[in-house]
Amino acid sequence: MTEADNNNKLVAVGHNLKKYYSVKPSAFSKHIDLKALDGVSFELRAGKTLAVVGESGCGKSTLARLLTFIEERTEGELSLNGQNVDQSNKSQIKQLRKSVQMIFQDPYGSLNPRKNVGSILSESLKINTSLNAKERNDLVVTMLEKVGLRAEHVGRYPHMFSGGQRQRIAIARALMLKPTLVVADEPVSALDISIQAQVLNLLMDLQDELNTAYVFISHGLSVVEHIADDVMVMYLGRPVEQGSRDAIFSSPQHPYTQALLASTPFVDPDKRAKRVSLKGELPSPLDPPTGCAFHQRCPYVMDQCKVSRPELKSFQDRLIACFKVD
Repeated sequence: MTEADNNNKLVAVGHNLKKYYSVKPSAFSKHIDLKALDGVSFELRAGKTLAVVGESGCGKSTLARLLTFIEERTEGELSLNGQNVDQSNKSQIKQLRKSVQMIFQDPYGSLNPRKNVGSILSESLKINTSLNAKERNDLVVTMLEKVGLRAEHVGRYPHMFSGGQRQRIAIARALMLKPTLVVADEPVSALDISIQAQVLNLLMDLQDELNTAYVFISHGLSVVEHIADDVMVMYLGRPVEQGSRDAIFSSPQHPYTQALLASTPFVDPDKRAKRVSLKGELPSPLDPPTGCAFHQRCPYVMDQCKVSRPELKSFQDRLIACFKVD
């Protein structure tokens, strides 16, 4: 495979991914399906970033758990590095697990406080490779330097670092096995604003160097404006608008996307979106509304929205699930 082919290869393909949980809301009710994820499709190529955005409860973290094999899908197909996960044997699944790593939201809770940095970073090498102790240590030092830390940090413990430094360690850990896909679940939301830009720049620099694909999960659009290549806006388990970053930011079409963008602070007045007012709260996934899940909060609601659910369809330069565009 040539370098050009490698730079353009499909790393992850999801088709109609669904995850339902059987829950019992009360002692006197029957079990019902909570549709945490209800039909997500995407393609992600090497060196590219897919940003998944939406309010808490929209299914972003559920998608992350499916991609990282933490949970199994209820329905849908998932392919990683050209390999269909459902058609893979145990040995192939083990290799696929190594090719997908995760950066967690909380840099204070994701690192074992009882282990020093060297042990934290070398653990995956010890389990998944045949490298000796010196080779593992050399790789740990190299990776620490890539994320802006120093060799002398190997023997220190997590409590001796700031939040930004801890997240750099978490990023280094995720990259130790040279994965083709990294799922970053709100990796900067727990950090100070002044540190967020540093961590985002680090992620972009490492992506350029290693050609890693990212699924970047965030509850707001402001964080993903510079790092994303494509954006998927989700609401109550389903994508409502999906397209390139430039298309979404320059001309959002779905009322929910417009509302998210309007709530995003921009210094440049030309980027400030017209304010879209949302009514009410996010509906419960245990009792979703009929028709379009967004219709109870939408300023443009029509009668059709209350009885029929819009499906994703091509509109201009994106996919959108909204009757308004008709």
